[in-house]
Amino acid sequence: MKKIEMIVERTNTGYSAFAKDYPVGTTGDSLPELTSNILEAMNFYFDEMEGKGKVVTDKDLKITLDLRQFFEFYKVINATALSERIGMNQSLLAQYINGIKKPSQVQTRRILQGVQKIGRELAEINFLL
Repeated sequence: MKKIEMIVERTNTGYSAFAKDYPVGTTGDSLPELTSNILEAMNFYFDEMEGKGKVVTDKDLKITLDLRQFFEFYKVINATALSERIGMNQSLLAQYINGIKKPSQVQTRRILQGVQKIGRELAEINFLL
């Protein structure tokens, strides 16, 4: 079975997702809840709407986080500074963020790892009291 691509966006209340090729969408307060809700919605769609009774598992999903939405929601992350930290051309990262170009899987992983590394560093910070 072809993977079902779900586009995920960060919202003020959690996350939302919609299927690229199916009329299915859902929300969740966290990513695990969102994934569970996606599976429930997709299985309902295939069972009730198409009558196929096909069972969708997490292995059937391709979860895609929209870079533009991510950077719009997390404005605190400076794209120029991130590009320097991960060794990516700032102009190229800007094109990815603005939807002009689509990053490869390798580039997407590189961006994600850079963001996650910054998150870990921030989580380890302690201020003097």
